[in-house]
Amino acid sequence: MFEQLKRVAMQQLMQKMAGNSLNEAATSETAEWGANSIVQTIQEKLGAGDISQVTDLFSGGGNMESNGIFQDITGKLTEKFQAQGMTAEEAQNEAKATAPDLINSLKDKFQSDKAEDSAFDLGGIANLLGGAGGAGGALGNAGNILNAAKNLFGK
Repeated sequence: MFEQLKRVAMQQLMQKMAGNSLNEAATSETAEWGANSIVQTIQEKLGAGDISQVTDLFSGGGNMESNGIFQDITGKLTEKFQAQGMTAEEAQNEAKATAPDLINSLKDKFQSDKAEDSAFDLGGIANLLGGAGGAGGALGNAGNILNAAKNLFGK
């Protein structure tokens, strides 16, 4: 599942960043780095048992801007844009414009009922965690709730 997350994140980042002030190579490098960063951040949160941030972010609950994963990604993108040569203001604006679309595209995958999006299942993340101190069971329950909501809305 994390490979699918990375692939979708990379596609979204490349698309969103296409018109920025970086050259094509820097944009591609930043998109790849950003995709890896979001997967790493999610894995770190899950490994630490902070499942609520993951489920809130991808199930549509809560305010995206107050979510720790969203804040981490926005900060990391800002730093990477600056490292690639953008001014601090330009980097911050680019990150603020890019991060919401990135997260929303991933959220759409988790909320989709399309066959090609079936790998995006919050309950599936629980299986990847295995015996992570009860985290897998809690996440599996959150995934089951999300899947029940999909069925409720005919998705």
